[in-house]
Amino acid sequence: MGVAPAAGPRGDDRVRAFVALPVSERLKTRLAELMRDLAPGAPGIRFVRPEGVHLTLRFLGSTSPEQLRVLEPRLRLAAAACPGGEAHVSGLGLFPDRGSPHVLWIGLALPESVRALQQACEAAAVAAGMAPEARPFHAHLTLGRWKDRARRPDLPPADLGTQPIEELILFRSELRAGGALHTPLRRYRLGG
Repeated sequence: MGVAPAAGPRGDDRVRAFVALPVSERLKTRLAELMRDLAPGAPGIRFVRPEGVHLTLRFLGSTSPEQLRVLEPRLRLAAAACPGGEAHVSGLGLFPDRGSPHVLWIGLALPESVRALQQACEAAAVAAGMAPEARPFHAHLTLGRWKDRARRPDLPPADLGTQPIEELILFRSELRAGGALHTPLRRYRLGG
């Protein structure tokens, strides 16, 4: 069964899409608490909504229905080949590595099988006609962004424990004034 996207703003049926691993409600609660704790030391940051946090494995961008048709069976097979597991969520960081920060993130230590899943998602995107990702994959959850120049905040240690990895999701992303709205188009259970 194919994805039937709604018409885009130009009247076509392309969708802005990405492939990601969802995070648990427990982790979303812990992330919200962490963001509250970090806020006083990070002036000017705009924190993400905890309910929208996910681990992006491959951003797809503007995607045609044909690209989605090519992508979907490859994602299903990649998910089936990857056993579920756990990721350890810890370590705050900033992008870029130097200068004024643009993104505040927390890292994830992924099992090797999930790293292989990310590579399979990349291969599926390229097979669907998308350009290869130029940047190396860095497993992280975005916590917030700065719009304007800011000083680099001091980052305390952060360890939020483990996060189950059980599902791969193909998301549609709609940019809105209050932040992006992410809607699952397809869900793929890991390991089968």
